Amino acid sequence: MPKFLRIGVHQSNVSGYTSKAWCIRRVGSTVFLKWGAVEVHGAGAGRKVYWTQPPRDKTIRCRTVERAQDYTKAAISRRRSHRYEPLIGNIANRRRTADRSAELKHALATILFVDIVRSTEKAARLGDSRWAQVMNHYYAAVRRELKALRGKEVVTTGDGVLATFGAPVAGIRCAAAIREAVRTLGLEIRVGLHAGEYKVSGAEVIGLAFHIGARVAAKARAGEVLVSSAVKDLMSDPGIRFKDRGTHQLKGVPERWRLYRVEH
Repeated sequence: MPKFLRIGVHQSNVSGYTSKAWCIRRVGSTVFLKWGAVEVHGAGAGRKVYWTQPPRDKTIRCRTVERAQDYTKAAISRRRSHRYEPLIGNIANRRRTADRSAELKHALATILFVDIVRSTEKAARLGDSRWAQVMNHYYAAVRRELKALRGKEVVTTGDGVLATFGAPVAGIRCAAAIREAVRTLGLEIRVGLHAGEYKVSGAEVIGLAFHIGARVAAKARAGEVLVSSAVKDLMSDPGIRFKDRGTHQLKGVPERWRLYRVEH
């Protein structure tokens, strides 16, 4: 089964990051796909890759072997041109403790999701080597601003960053600082913030609040910082103004949410 691991800033000699894996297998005229988030531990020959949660899967019935072969070939070609590297070895299920349910702790935070606008287009224009350098500088800039405002990085997903803050004002100020910092790299970002409760189990975080934060970011335009009504309702700083962007249906999220653009 050909397997691929998402790369970019993540190199084969780096350990302890979260990425994405994609697998394909053909049996006669049927193609089986599997993909999802993974954790990478170790480096080089000792590298181990674990699914962070059960992977998604899809079955494609192509009717003929020739069509299945063409589909598989094209799918593998697309992954090789989208910052994936061939992955050798198996992807294991994440190791969990027997009393995992007892370890769950509840937390409340402001959740920030940052995403680069038109990243695939920029990567194609710059080439793999130059894009990897830009991404190194990008993550360094993001982490510098997170540290300055006491944000906690939760996970990186391709060119996205998910982080949490104890107070919404810190998250908003961090978003604005990141936006200005990465512009010097020729990058534009979109940012979404949401405030809500989630659960923590060791290094793992679980909760709808994270999905809402990502969906709020997806509604943002280039250079825009959007917040949910949950964030705005918690704000008391008169120096930060908001513009109503109306109510929106967030993909996969119950109910409609009112969003606000941060004005400066």
